[in-house]
Amino acid sequence: MKQIIAMGGGGFSMEPENPLLDDYILAQAEKEKPKVCFVPTASGDSDSYIQRFYDAFNQKAETSHLSLFKPPVRDLRLFLLEQDIVYVGGGSTKNLLVLWREWGIDEILKEAWEKGVILVGISAGAICWFDEGVTDSYGDQLEPIPCLGFLPGSCCPHYDGEVERRPAYTTLIKEGSIRPGYALDDGAAIHFIDIDPAKYISSRSSAKGFYVRVEEKEVEENRLNMDYLG
Repeated sequence: MKQIIAMGGGGFSMEPENPLLDDYILAQAEKEKPKVCFVPTASGDSDSYIQRFYDAFNQKAETSHLSLFKPPVRDLRLFLLEQDIVYVGGGSTKNLLVLWREWGIDEILKEAWEKGVILVGISAGAICWFDEGVTDSYGDQLEPIPCLGFLPGSCCPHYDGEVERRPAYTTLIKEGSIRPGYALDDGAAIHFIDIDPAKYISSRSSAKGFYVRVEEKEVEENRLNMDYLG
């Protein structure tokens, strides 16, 4: 079974006092202490980000992280295929994709996903799995970016957390500059089984998600039925 959990925001890096999303993620591995590897490429392997991951997960999982600046092992394929969960952090989607492709991580992660490793991510680590995402990687302006294409369509994180996200995403979709797709508030996530959304979940009762598309030349935000985990 192939699984991806895409988060618009939340998790240990944004809600350190609210473990609802991270606990949901761990539960999907169906092990007492699953192997979880954090991939902080998009943040430039930020030391503080890595430490926050370990602080959040050390008691609940067998933890590790994958640095492409200081690789933990020579055989990265075997290292990633041995994981139960690969958790991708936020930051620059553009830099994440460039480095992954240079190292072949994109192909390894596709193989891992097909073999049952659960792929998880927040922000850049969420949109990277789709055909396209909305990113600020190029500067202040939000733009479409082609991504890995494991999941069809597009994705926009931080839909309620950054004021420019909503107008940018709806405009891009209306113009046809980006495919229709999912908009996720901070604290909202989608759990995909294979390539289909199986569950819409949230760590905040107010967090929302939408499927955004054009219908009769007008943008439609179709609200998703979120399951609050609290």
